[in-house]
Amino acid sequence: QVQLVESGGGSVQAGGSLRLSCAASEYTVNTAYMGWFRQAPGKEREGVASIRSVTGITYYADSVKGRFTISQDNVKNMLYLQMNSLKPEDTAMYYCAATSVRGYSLRPADFRYWGQGTQVTVSS
Repeated sequence: QVQLVESGGGSVQAGGSLRLSCAASEYTVNTAYMGWFRQAPGKEREGVASIRSVTGITYYADSVKGRFTISQDNVKNMLYLQMNSLKPEDTAMYYCAATSVRGYSLRPADFRYWGQGTQVTVSS
């Protein structure tokens, strides 16, 4: 069972930046893909970005391309999401997730392991 713990959320004004972190309990086939998802009140959970752990290939939702950067430190079993030029519509609970296959899809159903989430609030 992969354990994922997010940190780094908070409140920021529009145009600001935040860096989310996710500590994973293992770096194995179960974490072949790591990703970030978000869910705003009343909305479905959506994929933000993912990374293939071995190759470092990244995938992004169109809504965050050019503003968010996903990265990893495989030695420390850490996943990061650097969020720049934040907008009020980025306000959501952000979740770290892991899966062994199809992580490029950014579909929540394809990810097996989930963290508890960290809140990001962007004010205008």
